[in-house]
Amino acid sequence: MTGDDKLKGGTSGPKTIPMTSPLYLHPSDNPNLTFTQIVFNGNNYDLWSEAVKNGLDAKNKLAFIQGKVKKPEADDEDESIELVAWRQCQAMLRAWLRNVIDEKLHPSITFSVQ
Repeated sequence: MTGDDKLKGGTSGPKTIPMTSPLYLHPSDNPNLTFTQIVFNGNNYDLWSEAVKNGLDAKNKLAFIQGKVKKPEADDEDESIELVAWRQCQAMLRAWLRNVIDEKLHPSITFSVQ
């Protein structure tokens, strides 16, 4: 099966991620997005955590940090559209989380948020 065949959803055209899926990224989602004004400074974890959960829930991405969205398996030939979408969401989440953490803390979290 070729990559083109995998993306075809029968006669309905290319396979896409449904808007209701946590794997869906809206066209307005971007790495510079700040979904809460509360920035973690090392002392305000409880408040920050609740604000982050609320922001991610509004973006339908809370399931990622709760461990409910598992990484799709890679096919031997090509990556599935779900795996590509999962990787894109993971990269976006890392960027969003860095945006709500004080820059002084970035060196200590850079390699732990992967």
